[in-house]
Amino acid sequence: MNFKERGDIIVVLSAILLILRSVESIRFDLETGHTKCIAEDIKLNSMTVGKYQVVNYNEGLPLPDSHKITIRVTSSYGNNYHYAENVAWGHFAFQAADAGDYMACFFAADTKPSSFMTVDFEWKSGVAAKDWSNIAKKGSVTAMELELQRMYDTVQAIHDEIYYLREREKEMQQLNISTNSKMAWLSFLSLLVSLSVTGLQLRHLKSFFQKKKLI
Repeated sequence: MNFKERGDIIVVLSAILLILRSVESIRFDLETGHTKCIAEDIKLNSMTVGKYQVVNYNEGLPLPDSHKITIRVTSSYGNNYHYAENVAWGHFAFQAADAGDYMACFFAADTKPSSFMTVDFEWKSGVAAKDWSNIAKKGSVTAMELELQRMYDTVQAIHDEIYYLREREKEMQQLNISTNSKMAWLSFLSLLVSLSVTGLQLRHLKSFFQKKKLI
């Protein structure tokens, strides 16, 4: 196996891992008066959906008024995609207009004394964000056709991910070349300054010794 083949295999495995990682379902504790943010790397034009809910451990009883959260979802460019204030649950869905890290920040209003609440948060993007059951109902497709469509979309997503990773690799290579070029110029300028300072020092010492008639 040559180096190029190994590189292609690594890229494919990385893409598959990213596809599998595109579903985030987590549960976390949030203290009142504090904020917790979760980031997700989303590609351009990818569909993403999320839902969140404050866990009610006392079934049959309403949540305390203090167990409400404020959530804001923003892109790496600061664009707002979802905002909800003083809620116990909710959901969002949008198509990413920017590529990069998206941030979902949860905030709980301050209380005295402080308390903790548990939040369930599920975030899907890419192929995982599609509602396959709804697609099957609307299209009246068989289970086999649905599975084939899902496999096709997964392969397409992996293909797009490989292309995305290669583009990122090219950008990193260009950045490395640019950085190396700037470092080379900086080293040259540093050497030039050092030689200039050394020449001035030698000239000063020579003038000093001549005045003292030492040379």
